[in-house]
Amino acid sequence: MQFTEKEILDTLKTIIHPSVEKDIVSLGLVKKLTINDNRLSFVLNFPSANDPLKTSIKRACEITLKEKFSDALEVEIGIEANIKPILPKTEEKPLPKVKNILAVASGKGGVGKSTVATNLAVAFAKTGAKVGLIDADIFGPSIPKMLGVENVKPSVTNVAGKDLLIPIEKYGLKVLSIGFFVDPSDATVWRGPMASNALKQLITDADWGELDYLFVDLPPGTSDIHLTLVQTVSVTGAIIVSTPQDIALADVIKGVNMFQNDTIKVPVLGLIENMSWFTPEELPDHKYYLFGKGGGLKLAQQLNIPLLGQIPIVQGIREGSDEGIPAVTRKDLTSEAFKNIAESLRIEIIKRNANIEPTEKVKITRKSMSEFKNN
Repeated sequence: MQFTEKEILDTLKTIIHPSVEKDIVSLGLVKKLTINDNRLSFVLNFPSANDPLKTSIKRACEITLKEKFSDALEVEIGIEANIKPILPKTEEKPLPKVKNILAVASGKGGVGKSTVATNLAVAFAKTGAKVGLIDADIFGPSIPKMLGVENVKPSVTNVAGKDLLIPIEKYGLKVLSIGFFVDPSDATVWRGPMASNALKQLITDADWGELDYLFVDLPPGTSDIHLTLVQTVSVTGAIIVSTPQDIALADVIKGVNMFQNDTIKVPVLGLIENMSWFTPEELPDHKYYLFGKGGGLKLAQQLNIPLLGQIPIVQGIREGSDEGIPAVTRKDLTSEAFKNIAESLRIEIIKRNANIEPTEKVKITRKSMSEFKNN
């Protein structure tokens, strides 16, 4: 018995799939056709495994081919379906255009953490980098005042159908703070979940665009806010701010242990010692060690983290913060101190990114929550 592939296909073209009213050959259902004497085999490949007509169409093929060529024709027809594998849902990465997210933390309050965070961010921006700053100290936002934008309100833009906050821009920074949305004269009381949700909104519901660095000024100590940050984004590294005072340095150890916890695993990029000594502006060569001397260096060596630098107590730093003029924008020894620390930090970020894989977002379980609280 002689017949060609074309004759077989032409015969199968007479079989119409009722659902789409097209022949099965044009629909691409006929696959793997082979002819061997009076034996014929092919596969009907359906788009769906649940096609209710697959058995009827197979039977129609058998009958039509035998009627056309011979009842003695041996026809073998297989049935397959294009079943697409169910891929795991990929979670959208928050802030995909932000290269480095840096947490600025302290073991206790009153060590000048927000002042340091603000001046570091401005110092990075002055190098031409694209920099953002989030005031995550939900309970006591101070960065709007330090930048002189406490009376400014962010506007809203619509991106891909979603309303996003537009960060305030000052000194080359993009800035958001809960302080933009509350009356500074009101006593704002936040429960833990409310504060965490507020931080999430500042991170994910804002149009940050492309950033080389995003600094996040955290509340002092360890809290739900810290957990929310490491759960929401991949933090490149943490910077710890302290004074040389023994009690402040003891709290630094807790902060470092929190970030280096087996659950958190955020690299600590270094320690910044603030209020290292008092220098009167009229006597720039004089140093008075009001809170002790060398404590930051000793602790950094003990914890095996870099001491990024030391910042003296200078009246101009306090005045600049109150007036909304960061110290790093001036031309004096204090400005140089912040610039030098920013350069040391930039080098540590480069080293970290070259030698360590990106930090994974933290998945908090009851066990890991307990470990975190015990730090």
